[in-house]
Amino acid sequence: DTLWDLAIAEVEKRENPDDDDDVKPGEVWEKSVLFMGNKTGGKTTIILRCLEREESPKPTLALEYTFGRRARRPNTPKEVAHFWELGGGTSLVELIRIPITSHNIRSFAVVLVLDLSKPNELWTTMESLLQVTRNHVNKILTKLEKTNPEVAAEIKQRMRNDLQRDHPDYALVDPFPIPLVIIGSKYDVFHELDSEMRKIISKTLRFVSHYYGASLVFTSKSEALLLKARALINHLAFGYDKSKSMSVDPSKPLFIPAGLDSMSQIGPPPASDSDLGKMHANTPLELWKKVFEKTFPPKSSCDLQDTKDPAQDSQYAEYEVDVMRAQKNQ
Repeated sequence: DTLWDLAIAEVEKRENPDDDDDVKPGEVWEKSVLFMGNKTGGKTTIILRCLEREESPKPTLALEYTFGRRARRPNTPKEVAHFWELGGGTSLVELIRIPITSHNIRSFAVVLVLDLSKPNELWTTMESLLQVTRNHVNKILTKLEKTNPEVAAEIKQRMRNDLQRDHPDYALVDPFPIPLVIIGSKYDVFHELDSEMRKIISKTLRFVSHYYGASLVFTSKSEALLLKARALINHLAFGYDKSKSMSVDPSKPLFIPAGLDSMSQIGPPPASDSDLGKMHANTPLELWKKVFEKTFPPKSSCDLQDTKDPAQDSQYAEYEVDVMRAQKNQ
């Protein structure tokens, strides 16, 4: 190609933006996904399965990065997806500022992994992680509105894409500013819980996912369930087609892609009318929180207290550094 050919191609590309996320044939579209959630909730296992890596998961230290490459069709360039994983439960949530930036916000998504076997930690973990992430993303969007209003408008419009304007809940929900998938892990342990408890957890997570415009999937180490979670993550990371299947039966693992649920199907919070009458809440989310925490009071343990000092971990031993460190401490 001569310089003129390239210039003409460049102008045509700008004048005819393709509606499919601006991806042109031959162009690689990079997406990023941040995994966060309960400690030892199975985030690393899910990432390894998505990337088809046969290695055993190690505990995540602070913020870890890996990537995957995949061609959607034969003879097309491989697309790159960046996978970030936040360790330490909610204790290191400030680190989300590192992967989520104004440069990649258009192609960023979040996967929240909640450990279904620890219902007492569930709401606190979810609330603190999503709140900090949302505040950070909103700050980026506010800056973008000044510097690049078109991109900011596009992101805000996309938040609403999963829920059509004629959806009865259009005005009742508050979509998360970037694509969100909520994964309930350790379904095998959860399945052993009392059926009433399972119903409350399932219903609450359905409401939260629908309220945030998120997809919801329950998973465990079973291959069939991991494949469902993988389908949702591949959609975020590599742009694969979205699954249209759905499972809302409370006696089976839930699988609900974003925008397919509704408040009428979910029903009211699982509490008696007299209990609901006594609860003062300003938003539907607050009401569900109160009902949920009545059955599963949150643990008040601080995440930071049981965080081991990675500097003392033998797998990170480095003789010269450790000697200097000991000398400094002394």
